[in-house]
Amino acid sequence: MTSPQLPPNAYTNAPQQYPNLILGSLQLLFWLVFRPSAWQNHLKRIDPNLKSDSPLIISLKQGRWRNLALWRLFIQGYFILPILANFLLGLVLCVLGEPIANIALRVAFGVAFGVAVGVAVGVAVGVAVGAAVGVAFGVAVGVAVGVAVGVAVSVAGCVAGCVTGGVTGCVTGGVAVGVAVGVAGGVAGGVAGGVAVGVAFGVAFGVAFGVAVGVAVGVGATINSWLPVLSFPFLILWNSLLYRLDKGRNGKSPCLLRFHSAFWDEWQRLHLRGLDEYLLFVIENNPVEGKAALEYLSTSPQRWAAQAVQIELDALSLQSCADVEAICKAHRSLVTGELESEVSPLLRIFSRISEDVDAALNQASAYNQRLLLRDVADKLNLQLQNFARSSDKYTVRFYPIIKSWREIVTNYVDELAKIAELRQEIDSPYITGNPITLEQEIFTGRNDIGLRIEQLLRDRRRPPLLLYGQRRMGKTSLLNNIGKLLPNNIIPMFVDLQGAPSSASDHAGFLYNLAREMEKSAKKQGLTLPSLAREVLKSDPFTYFYEWLDKVEQALEQNTVLLALDEFEVLDNAIAKGRFDEQDVLGMLRHLIQHRPRFKVLLAGSHTIEEYQRWASYLINIQVVHISYLKEAEARQLIEHPVKDFTLRYEPDAVERVLQLTRCHPFLVQLLCAEIIVLKNEQDPSIRRLAILADVEASIPEALQSGSFFFADIQNNQVDATGQAILRFIAAQGEGAIVSCQTLLQQFPDANITFNLLLQRELIEEVDDGYRFQVELIRRWFV
Repeated sequence: MTSPQLPPNAYTNAPQQYPNLILGSLQLLFWLVFRPSAWQNHLKRIDPNLKSDSPLIISLKQGRWRNLALWRLFIQGYFILPILANFLLGLVLCVLGEPIANIALRVAFGVAFGVAVGVAVGVAVGVAVGAAVGVAFGVAVGVAVGVAVGVAVSVAGCVAGCVTGGVTGCVTGGVAVGVAVGVAGGVAGGVAGGVAVGVAFGVAFGVAFGVAVGVAVGVGATINSWLPVLSFPFLILWNSLLYRLDKGRNGKSPCLLRFHSAFWDEWQRLHLRGLDEYLLFVIENNPVEGKAALEYLSTSPQRWAAQAVQIELDALSLQSCADVEAICKAHRSLVTGELESEVSPLLRIFSRISEDVDAALNQASAYNQRLLLRDVADKLNLQLQNFARSSDKYTVRFYPIIKSWREIVTNYVDELAKIAELRQEIDSPYITGNPITLEQEIFTGRNDIGLRIEQLLRDRRRPPLLLYGQRRMGKTSLLNNIGKLLPNNIIPMFVDLQGAPSSASDHAGFLYNLAREMEKSAKKQGLTLPSLAREVLKSDPFTYFYEWLDKVEQALEQNTVLLALDEFEVLDNAIAKGRFDEQDVLGMLRHLIQHRPRFKVLLAGSHTIEEYQRWASYLINIQVVHISYLKEAEARQLIEHPVKDFTLRYEPDAVERVLQLTRCHPFLVQLLCAEIIVLKNEQDPSIRRLAILADVEASIPEALQSGSFFFADIQNNQVDATGQAILRFIAAQGEGAIVSCQTLLQQFPDANITFNLLLQRELIEEVDDGYRFQVELIRRWFV
């Protein structure tokens, strides 16, 4: 993700080492202290099997000595670093006025001892330990003389041992290295300083050793606790300087952000103030570099800054939406599921609104677009009021955005209305591709079915209900709108089993999705149900689901739930495939019906229970509610007055022809009327708003074409080859033709079962001693 102008792997835990031997050596030492993950990744680049606590001699014995990168690491860690450390020591002593001869002696001793001890420890203990001990020991020897040699070396050895032991995960090993080095230094000091010095060291060491070990252990064990606090003020100054320099350079790439301590100090847990502002500045000026930095920080101790920046980026993205097209795409870029913070509910609000706008703009007619967008505008008004009551910093940040969205949606609705009136276009309110939702005004009739369901719900036997009807008869539309037909104390909870519940992989997923759909449906009715977490269901799904139902009953107060399960056949398929256990799932429904009087269960499908024996054995005494064609008065209303202020008028014979062609089939009435509106909108405005018989006839071919998915489903999925042949034979006899049973049996002997199926599917009907098509439009499809 890094820019070509950036150093390779600049915003990762695997930065490249400087090619220069000296700078690269210092970089290794820096990684050991501040960035151990970079050190580990550097070793993996040299050899995937090389680890920081692997003894160097093992690596050489395993035949890796031909690896030039390994020799480079050996030279940098065990030769160059001790030399550099003692050279720096020599410069300091020179400034302090130490004689040149003494400086040369100390540096020579320091380098010699540092290299020797570093190699020895590296070979015996590990790569990281050897490098750190070599540097610490070499400096200590260079500083020390006489008695001080022993004391300083012992302390330095203890400190180095504990620090490096901490790096490699072994504090005890570090203490042991420190003690051994201290003893060796004491001996070296004794030899170098003569007998008297040796005696003096023996006395001094006894006192100093205990203190030195204690200090070393304390320092090594707690350094990661106190060093971040001690260095914090200096880091803030350093980071602020980088930010100022970058702003002065106008964000020129590559930025200085990579030198920010958040990218090299892995021990710093305190929030580095201003990091979020700096990161946002880089993202705005260098998106590629900024996103690489954002990705790195999202898994680092400074992830708070990444989260704050991501929230602001989401806000800026939402704020940039200048029209409804931009709003409808906004939900695609919002990651609302992964970001769990106080701003998550706000982002989910915007995501849902964006999805609603997207659904509205996908409507085929301008009328339905306006209808759904008005509902979106109402939701935005409600959210705007809620936002105005809150003083939370994020709500205040997003308030202008939701206000802007409301204005955009409202203005677009007004613009659509003006365009339609100016062109004198007829808005089509008809819904032919999807079920009619609660918000859509066009839902018509079905009062008799609503009354029948209400009567059965009051039955003391509490029988389960089956809403049975052929496809596209309006079952789902009825369930979406059934709350309009029932008393207020009955709360419909609609669950589409074709969706998430039946797609789950286990019982916990099924019950979680079932509860979630119930919550969403109840919310549309103004009732808030308690939530049910997925994690709770994992150990004992049905027990915890029953406990959740107890809470739901408490929330119901005096109301009754109508649990409407649409497309129950899909759940049966999941049971047949073994994804769910029949006894557990269907037994749960039976238990719900028998032992929870506040819950009524209604199934909906295009098959009878007799066709699904397993359901019949669990749902005893099920009552069937048949949904079929609309009543003639309901169909007339759907044709002439589908919605308020409908601008198209029909001549009487045109209405009669629509009724003849469709037989009041709800889907086919809408299909044909929608095509009539399309035809009228192409005509001259002087005759546009009056439909005549010729308009109806001219719309039939287009209706057969645009509704081909409906007719093809009948042909391919609802009847077999014999059934298709029978339908084609009857269709060929002409409109309204009745074909005698004798004729049909001569053409199709032994087809009694098929005739019964065609009758059950409501495709043909018995008339006198023959059969004919029930619906003329379906007959025309089979001609």
